Amino acid sequence: MGVLMGRLLAAPLAARAQSAGKVYRVALIFTSSPVSDMAGAEPIIPTARAFLHALRDLGYVEGRNLILERRSLEGRLDRASEAMGELVGLKVDVIVTSSVPVTRAAKEATTSIPIVMASSVTPVEHGLVASLAHPGGNVTGLAVDTGPEVEGKRLELLREVSPNISKVAWVGSKTAWEDPSRTHAQTAARTLGVTLFHAESQLNDLTSAFAAVTRERADAIFVATTPSNYVHRRTIAEFAAKRRLPASYGFREAVDDGGLISYGVSQTDLFRRAAGYVDKILKGAKPANLPVEQPTKFELVINLKTAKALGLTIPPSVLGRADEVIQ
Repeated sequence: MGVLMGRLLAAPLAARAQSAGKVYRVALIFTSSPVSDMAGAEPIIPTARAFLHALRDLGYVEGRNLILERRSLEGRLDRASEAMGELVGLKVDVIVTSSVPVTRAAKEATTSIPIVMASSVTPVEHGLVASLAHPGGNVTGLAVDTGPEVEGKRLELLREVSPNISKVAWVGSKTAWEDPSRTHAQTAARTLGVTLFHAESQLNDLTSAFAAVTRERADAIFVATTPSNYVHRRTIAEFAAKRRLPASYGFREAVDDGGLISYGVSQTDLFRRAAGYVDKILKGAKPANLPVEQPTKFELVINLKTAKALGLTIPPSVLGRADEVIQ
């Protein structure tokens, strides 16, 4: 359905743009977000909107000199090869990806079309690039390898705003649980005297994770920073509110949607910067020669309304560090 909808969305744009000189065809493919949320001049998804706005600022306008091929696997990773095969057949100029599985599928589908990672975890270890400084091949972009301190700090902040927690549910997929970032959180948990257990979720299905949170009587939730959790951030926030559990997120959009606290890399900033990579490539730069960049913008965001509903008083020391406080 996502691939079909993306084709239908692109068709009228192609018709209007044919007579406008050079028209670039750029593919933006997400892992979980519905294609319908990627549509239009002002997409619902903040990251897609940031990417599109950044392209406009660089002079790329849909219907004039840009065709944006929007695609989503909508949680079906088994459809990755099919989606990439279609994009290769369309001879897109650049493919922009949003996660390791999508990037890997793109790399397997083509060695010639440039691929820009808008957000990737450990791309060297996953074999996506030769090194961060010298990617080689046709893949470059942005990595979110922030080291052990970020996940540890996120757990520390959760403990600061909710000092009585002792058993924390780490909500995420099995793959994410096996990622090195989870070990960083576990190390911090031991230091803080907190038990961290895995409440395993399936891609686009949080039923089993929520059941584990309830069954194990968790007194807080630590949300893994994955594409699926980003898409379903409001569902997680609503569950946490219903269970009266403080929850920590790695992306600020979750706090906008009612979550308690977030600390981590600004995803919208990453997608804005990804547009810059696209611009350089369309102007002739080779992905092999464009170093993979690290995050530069981190955000601490707190929702005071949610804190009040949970009966929590946010310490002044934490409020003073916040980049934004939602009243």
